[in-house]
Amino acid sequence: MTVLNRRTLIKIGGAAAALPLLGGAAFAQEKLKVAFVLIGTPDDNGWNFGHDTGRKYMLDKIGADKVETTVVTNVAEGPDSERVFRELAQQGHKLIYATSFGFGDYVHKVAKQFPDVKFEWATGNATAANVSTYNAKFHEGRAVVGTIAGMMTKTNTIAYIGSFPIPEVRMGINAYAIAARKANPNVTVKVVYVDSWFDPAKEADAARALIDQGVDIITQHTDGPAALQVAEERGIVGGFGQGADMSAFAPKAHLTAIIDNWGPHYVKSVQSVLDGTWAEGSVWDGISSGEVEIGKYNEKIPADVVAAAEKVKNDISAGTLHPFAGPIKDNAGTERVAAGDIIDDGEFWAVDWYAEGVEA
Repeated sequence: MTVLNRRTLIKIGGAAAALPLLGGAAFAQEKLKVAFVLIGTPDDNGWNFGHDTGRKYMLDKIGADKVETTVVTNVAEGPDSERVFRELAQQGHKLIYATSFGFGDYVHKVAKQFPDVKFEWATGNATAANVSTYNAKFHEGRAVVGTIAGMMTKTNTIAYIGSFPIPEVRMGINAYAIAARKANPNVTVKVVYVDSWFDPAKEADAARALIDQGVDIITQHTDGPAALQVAEERGIVGGFGQGADMSAFAPKAHLTAIIDNWGPHYVKSVQSVLDGTWAEGSVWDGISSGEVEIGKYNEKIPADVVAAAEKVKNDISAGTLHPFAGPIKDNAGTERVAAGDIIDDGEFWAVDWYAEGVEA
């Protein structure tokens, strides 16, 4: 495997020679060359860690004798990513994973120039002949942890630290708030955006400010454990890991985690390219398929709260509970979803409002 950082080039393991992004001699390659473009680094213990864990799972299942992987880290969501995608395609990678929403415009531009290369855009919302999208229903996990937050808060004020106000994040906020208020109608959810997927200093500052405002449970839609570490330091009820189990960073405050399990998708996707059966499409799996998992519950969570969380998880898996089943009002009091109706998969991406109880 080759790991490429935008500042430094690091060879990990001995399976493949380091392959620089700029230049380098082309050579025949029997293995399928697959690239993963990350906005951060796998040691964030969250989003990027989850994708890299999925990559390793794929290699273990398919075999390093058939697949060679390149990981490019710290790629910003901007014009520089276009250069990264183009260079990877020029180097002979036949499947390239763009693992962040903001890569989308650049993926589609490069894909038009390399029709024989397959691209997959994580959390994306538009496909093309050689571009597919894949996502996970994180909002299902938010309904589970929202239930815990609603039942365990002592101040009735909980919080959500968001990265950017994009549909995926707004979905999570609303699912979290709706579930929390089902468990406790007096709950208010304070939302703060930090305009970054991974900025520990901003996340920590946001967590401190929220706690000062009476928040006692924090969840985040950012990639690292900074908010949880502040929760641990301040001794509040706690929070939830995002993308991976983060309990090692805050053993008392970490209540549970929403864990991204990308491995099975990467196995299916890579195998389809090997088999010649890859086709444009969109994949959006969740709890029922195992792509979204709920981590181990902290021992301090009361048994009745664990039981309620497990019921939400199991009912979502069985299809008898939908996180966005009506009636739902927005935070201005307008009914957005009528009783007996739901926000279906195709409608999620147009939601530009916040659910009742959200202060954003």
